[in-house]
Amino acid sequence: MKFSIKNGNAAKELHDCVILGVYESQELSAAAQQVDSVSDGFLTKILKRGDFDGKLETTLILHDVANVASARVMLVGLGKATAFTEKHYCKAVRASLKALVKSGAKNAVTFLAELTVKKLAAERRVALLVEATLDAHYKFDAIKRKKEKADTINNLLGIDISVASANEITEANAGLAHGEAVASGVSLAKDLGNLPPNVCNPTYLAEQALALGQHYGFKVEVLEREALEKLGMGSFLGVSQGSETPPKFIIMQHLKGKEGEKPVVLVGKGITFDTGGISLKPGAEMDEMKYDMCGAASVLGTFKTIAEMDLKLNVVGLIPTCENMPDGRATRPGDVLTSMSGLTIEVLNTDAEGRLILCDALTYAERFEPSAVVDIATLTGACVIALGHHATGLFSNHDALAHELLRAGETALDRAWHMPMWDEYHPLLESNFADLANIGGRAAGSITAACFLSRFAEKYHWAHLDIAGTAWKSGKEKGGTGRPVPLLTAFLVNRANQ
Repeated sequence: MKFSIKNGNAAKELHDCVILGVYESQELSAAAQQVDSVSDGFLTKILKRGDFDGKLETTLILHDVANVASARVMLVGLGKATAFTEKHYCKAVRASLKALVKSGAKNAVTFLAELTVKKLAAERRVALLVEATLDAHYKFDAIKRKKEKADTINNLLGIDISVASANEITEANAGLAHGEAVASGVSLAKDLGNLPPNVCNPTYLAEQALALGQHYGFKVEVLEREALEKLGMGSFLGVSQGSETPPKFIIMQHLKGKEGEKPVVLVGKGITFDTGGISLKPGAEMDEMKYDMCGAASVLGTFKTIAEMDLKLNVVGLIPTCENMPDGRATRPGDVLTSMSGLTIEVLNTDAEGRLILCDALTYAERFEPSAVVDIATLTGACVIALGHHATGLFSNHDALAHELLRAGETALDRAWHMPMWDEYHPLLESNFADLANIGGRAAGSITAACFLSRFAEKYHWAHLDIAGTAWKSGKEKGGTGRPVPLLTAFLVNRANQ
C-alpha cells in the first residue's frame, strides 16, 4: 500500500473515499465540519436522526454527498473528545481500514491525522496512523494454494494522509518514513512466526538474517555446531542434541553509531519448534509452539526497522536457534549441562529449554562490552497467567534500563510491566548436583526463569522481556503480533537521540 502526505480540504479531495472523524455527542471534527458546511448540514442531519452516534470504532459510509468531490464519505467514531487517546486513535484508524476494504474503494484520503491526540506532533500522529493501518492491512497467505480474491484487502492501493497545515508536511513525511519502517519490521516478525516449523527452522532463520544483512549492508555471521562446541556452549547444545536439524548461532551487527560507542545487544530466543523434549508437552495447541521463536523474529524485525531508518546507533543482535525434540539423543531430566560461563545446570525439566539457550548467548554478549543487553523470549506460561495477553513481562538488574524500556513501551503502545526479581527468589533454583537448576518449581515461574538468566548477565546492565503472552494470538485470530518490535524500536531510537 502506498501513502502520501498532503494538506487538503475534505470537501474538495477527489478520491474513492474521504475519511472523517466524529466524536460522541454529535461533535464533528474540523474536517467533518468542512464537508458539513458545503453539503447544507447533511452530516449534522445524519447525526440528529440517530443514524450515527460517534462511538469509538463505529463507521458509516455515505455515498454521493452533495458538493463533495469524493464518491464516498466515511464517518469514523472517535468516542468522547475528552477521552481521546493514542490508543483510541489507533482503534479508529483500524476501524476505518476495515470498513474501507469492505467498501470496494481503491484509494482514499484520511483526515484522522489532523485530530488532536494528547498534543502529539504531526510526525507522531502520522507514524501511528501508518503503523496501525499496515498492521490491520497485514495478511499471511504465503503458503496457501488458494490466495484471497482480488476484491479483498489487496484491492486497496493507496491512502493520502492529510495534515492540518502545509507547515506540517515535512514533519509528517518523517512520521510516514518512521511508521513504514516499524510496520516493515513488525510484518517480518509476523511472517517468521506464522510460517510452519517445517519451513522456518534454524537454517531458514539464518538464511533470512544473511539476506537482511546483504540487502541493508550490515554484518551477519552464522556459527555452526563445531564453533559452538569450541566456545563451550554446552547448555545451548544440550537443547539442540535431540533434533536432526542443526543449531545455528546468528550474530548481526548494525554499527552506525559513533566509533567506539558501546553497543546495545538484543538477544532473541529462537526455538523454532518446542515439543518440550523428553518432558513432552500435551498435544493440545502444541502446533502453536512454532511461535517459540518469536523472540528471534522480533530481533530480526527490529534489525530490519533500524536498517530502514539508518539509525545512528551500534546494535548487535544475537540469536541462538534450534529445535527442542524428544529424540533418543535428547537431554534428559536429571542431566547436568556445562554452560559457556562454566556454571553447571541441572536439567529438571527439558521444557524449560529457552533459558538454556539464552544463557550461553548472554555469556557470549560479554565480548561486545555492551552498554545494555535486552533478551526477548517466549519464556514462560507463568507470565501469561500473571499478565495475560496485554503486557510483556519486564525484568531487569538495572532500574534505569527497566524504566527506559517501560517508557518506550508506553510511547510505542507496546506496553510492558516491571516484575520483581528479588534475592528471595534465587534460592528456589538451588541444586544438590550442579551450580543451579533450570527450574524453581510452580510458584513464581516467570520470576525464577528471569532469576536464572540474571546469573549469566552480571557483568552488564540487562533486561529480560517475557513475551509468552504477547507474541501471538490464539483462536480465530491466530497469528503472530510482531511484538515487541515497536517497543524495541522506540527504545533504540531514544538511545540514538540521547
